[in-house]
Formats: sequence, structure tokens, C-alpha cells
Amino acid sequence: MIQIIAVTKQQQLIELDAMEDLSTIDYQWYWIDFDQPTSEEVIHLEKTLHFHPLAIEDCLQNLQRAKLDYYDDFSFFIMHAIEPMTLNQLEHDFFLSENAIVTFHHQSSIQINQVWQRLKKLREEQIEKWDSYRVFYEILDKIVDHYFPIIYSIEDELNEVENNPNEKTMPVLLDNLFDIRHQLLQLRHTINPVRDLFYRMLNSSHLKGIKDRRAYFTDIYDHLLKLSEMVASNRDIANDIRDNYLSLNSHQTNEVMKVLTIITSIFAPLTLIAGIYGMNFTYMPELQTDAGYYITLGVMVVIAIAMFAWFKRKRWF
Repeated sequence: MIQIIAVTKQQQLIELDAMEDLSTIDYQWYWIDFDQPTSEEVIHLEKTLHFHPLAIEDCLQNLQRAKLDYYDDFSFFIMHAIEPMTLNQLEHDFFLSENAIVTFHHQSSIQINQVWQRLKKLREEQIEKWDSYRVFYEILDKIVDHYFPIIYSIEDELNEVENNPNEKTMPVLLDNLFDIRHQLLQLRHTINPVRDLFYRMLNSSHLKGIKDRRAYFTDIYDHLLKLSEMVASNRDIANDIRDNYLSLNSHQTNEVMKVLTIITSIFAPLTLIAGIYGMNFTYMPELQTDAGYYITLGVMVVIAIAMFAWFKRKRWF
């Protein structure tokens, strides 16, 4: 689907039905949105709008890295929103010039729809403050703002793993923790390239519209820096929790093995005595003694108590 909005030099906002209608009005700037376009609609990128073939190729090859390319009469941007449930990247492509913005996306975009509806509701005196770069800023601002609830949700999951209010078992907690680390890795692969792209945009000498609104785009860049730091700190916390769980598990295993080893050590001499007196020789000392059985048991008990007391004194038990 292709949607078109044009603003005339008289500051009137007009919705157009077809690309050809642009040539019939005296516009100041326009916005064309390619929302999940068909193959027939994609042809307009080259035949009608005359964009560079490499930029068109990047549009059609989904899941490109965030990037900025300069061409003769427009700049080409690739940004990524995040799908909240799966954390998959949702690519947004922008063709931007002083008097036009063209958006292209293979999935429905909440952010673009929000800005589109807001633009349609503007009064005439408000339209004067808008142009192609203002639309670009508003969309990017909403894309970045949608990152925050996702990270806050992951932080809540991480706190639940750390505090364990439901008393889950350690294997379950570790499974949850590894899922969280994977989610944070996905976010890092999305946020960091966008952050680097904004740094390049703010320091570019080719983008006059961004220079004129540097304070606004810098604000988005500051949000991206904060998001990047949040992802990094949460990954560190997740790693610390994982290491603590593994250390605790190792410590518990060592404690169990220590107890079992001590018990085995106590019973070793007792087993030796029982083994000796279990041999079927005819002539053995004390075999004919009436109290020999009780003496042997007593010796075994004394040995066991003595060894237990010695281990206790050494604080091995």
C-alpha cells in the first residue's frame, strides 16, 4: 500500500491517491509511505522517484545493518524498530531530502502510523513548523522511545531471577537467565548500530536539516547512549548472577562430597576390622573369647567416635 501526503506552499495538507498526482500540485514538501508494498508498487522507487539502484536493493533485502548513504539528491537511512514479543528487528528505510521523505517498510509500523495520524490532525498554523526532517525526527523519536519499555521489562525479569520470590529451582532459574542474556544480546545488536548511526548523522556536514534541529536529534542520541548503557549493565548483572549461581552450585556439591568423604573415611577402618574378622581361618586370636564380639564392636565404636571428633576439631565436618 502506498500513502501520500503533500503540503502545498499555502500550508495546506493534501492526501493524494496516486503518485502521478504529485505533478499536479505546487507542493512545498511531501511524504510517501510504502507500507508493505507489492512488487508493482516497488517499481515506483525506480521508475517514478528515480532513486539509486543500490538504495532500492537495500530496501528489498530485509534486515540490513543500520546505515546512512549519501546520494546526489537524497540521503538514504536504515533504522530498526523492535518487535516487543520476539525482539526481532523491524527494518525502516528512509529516503530523505529537503522537500521529500519516503518511508519504506515490509511490516506494519506503529511508529510511522502514529506520526502519520498526528500529521493529518495538525491545524494550518502548526503545519508551518513541519517539513521532511521534522517527520524524520518524529518517527525516529518514537522508534527509540519504544526501546525503553522492552528493556524495563527485561530488568523486571532479571530482578525476579535474582530475588527468586517464587522459589524456583536452580536449573529453572539458569534457563531463565540464559534467555534474558540472549534477549539482551539481541537488543545490543539493534541499539548499538543505531547509536553509532546517530553519531554519524550529528557529525555529518551533508545533512543541513539535522544541523538545524541538532538539539532534537542530540536528545535522541542521548537516549540511545542511556539504552546502550542499560543493556551493558544488565548483561553484567546477568553474568554476575550466573557466576554466583554456578559458584553456589559448585560449593554445595563440594560440601556434599566432603560429607560423603568423611563418612567413607570413618567407615574405612571399621570395614577393615570387619573384614579381618570375617575371614574363615581356624586359628585367630580372640575367636574363642566369650566377650570378643562385644570388644570388637566397642573398638569399632571408639574408632568411629574418635575420628568424628578429630574431623570436627579440624572443622572438616
